[in-house]
Amino acid sequence: MLDQSHPVLPQLETRTGREWAQILARYREPNFPRATYELLVTLVPFLGLWGLAWWALSLSPFLSVVLALCAAPFLLRLFAIQHDCGHGAFFKSRTLNDWLGRALGVLTLTPYDVWRHAHSIHHSSAGNLGRRGIGDIDTLTVAEYAARTPFQRLKYRVYRNPLVLFGLGPSYIFLLENRLPLGFMGKGRYWVSAMATNAVLAAVLGLVAWFGGAMPILLIFLPSTVLAATAGVWLFYVQHQFETTHWEAEENWQLHDAALEGSSHYVLPGWLQWLSANIGIHHVHHVNSRIPFYRLPEALRDHAQLAQINRMTIRESLANARLHLWDEKARRLLSFAEARAVIETA
Repeated sequence: MLDQSHPVLPQLETRTGREWAQILARYREPNFPRATYELLVTLVPFLGLWGLAWWALSLSPFLSVVLALCAAPFLLRLFAIQHDCGHGAFFKSRTLNDWLGRALGVLTLTPYDVWRHAHSIHHSSAGNLGRRGIGDIDTLTVAEYAARTPFQRLKYRVYRNPLVLFGLGPSYIFLLENRLPLGFMGKGRYWVSAMATNAVLAAVLGLVAWFGGAMPILLIFLPSTVLAATAGVWLFYVQHQFETTHWEAEENWQLHDAALEGSSHYVLPGWLQWLSANIGIHHVHHVNSRIPFYRLPEALRDHAQLAQINRMTIRESLANARLHLWDEKARRLLSFAEARAVIETA
């Protein structure tokens, strides 16, 4: 569901996604001092809170967990920086982007080269009904769901249940699934990425255990990682799963229109927007993914019309967790109850 109190301005109706991509190309140039600043004001607090949490173990395990949870938003922001590196958007140098991304991948538990490839597939196929399955959240159409067996329907309902999608799912993805290059098992470079990340991560956690025992891992590493992962999955969900999102059959699908119409503008309080590295301005990001996150607000300031597209508040985003099936005729996401009514009247 989206905020209907902000009508789409007339200018938007005359500009296609491709035209917006051309307009937004002027914001693609990275700024090295700004990028370095954004890295430092994220990495230093994260490491500082980790250190404080470790120190607090001798005073109070509860205090240690609280400090670990405070570090989680900075870990989420480090993932956003890794995300920009994967798009070649954080620094001008591809080499610098790639090696920073690989280093951050150890902290975010995300093999950089594997993730970058999967995410590029997501960007090149978002909203394409014929190319679902990699880098996105599984979404069935009403017709596909109706054709499933009762057991297959149950599996899909379990998968889309919020307790699984936002509870168990994030921990499974980051702690387990990311340890193997799933989907790219036959390609050596992605094995190298995954295994190298695993090896460095094991070494770091081994040193933590050597000096601090199991408590830093159980009370600092796991809480901060799980909270950051959960927040990240939620953000990814609401960026594309909303009532009037965009899905199209492959023969009618157009990259830039799908990017503009199928990505939300998640309106967050300033502090949350900062901690999430402006990823809520997702429609602009998808139209031109080479724009550094620190320049996305600049694009909105210069083109106020963009701020009205697919605008979604936090309150509205919560309602989207009940939408699970795409109705190709009505061109909107439905709840299971709504879809059942459609199936019964078909």
